[in-house]
This record gives sequence, C-alpha cells and structure tokens, in this order.
Amino acid sequence: MSSERRDGPRLDILGELNGEVMVFQAMNVRDLSIAGAKVETPFALQLDSIHEFRLTLGEQSVVVKGRVAHCQISDVEQEHISYQTGIEFVDLGEKVTEAIDAFLETVRSERRGGI
Repeated sequence: MSSERRDGPRLDILGELNGEVMVFQAMNVRDLSIAGAKVETPFALQLDSIHEFRLTLGEQSVVVKGRVAHCQISDVEQEHISYQTGIEFVDLGEKVTEAIDAFLETVRSERRGGI
C-alpha cells in the first residue's frame, strides 16, 4: 500500500500534454523606472512574453510582472553571451509602485550626497 496522500486521484495522460516551469534566474538590472527596466541575462527572452521578475530594492524585495519589449545581444565572449532586455511593467499594484518609487528616490538622494 502506498503512503502517498493526494487531494485527488491522478490520471495518466495517454496523449501529449505540454507545460512550462517558471524558474527564478539571476539577472543584472541595468536601469529602472516606475514603468520598466533594462535587464541583462545570459539567455534571450521572447518578445512580447510576460514574466515575473523579483527585484531586490535595498532591504525589500518585490515581484513585478513585465512584458518583454525588446531583447538583443549585448556582449559576446568566448563561451558567454549576454542579452539586454527591455521590460515594460504591467499590472503594478500600489504597494509595489510605492516600493519602486521609494527605492528610486533613495538612489537619487544618495547620488546628490544626501543621507
């Protein structure tokens, strides 16, 4: 007798059923605004695709949904290719918008010699 516990029985798929897995992969954020960001990754992102991005804003992390506006190769080394991708944020909640805005203001203030 199996010790597995499930909420419902599983059904074997006899044909083909495709799926996707979402994985958080490290990226470098090159610029940031309340409307979007430019990110650099070791892989290309498909134009017009929608992804979730985790941004570390100082001591706070937020997850934003973004549409890939453009993606191009930015650097080619012997065994490494970098892609720069423009992300347009979509459906930002009020708290996320406030967190990004506060982070940007902190960076501006630090650059002016404040804080």
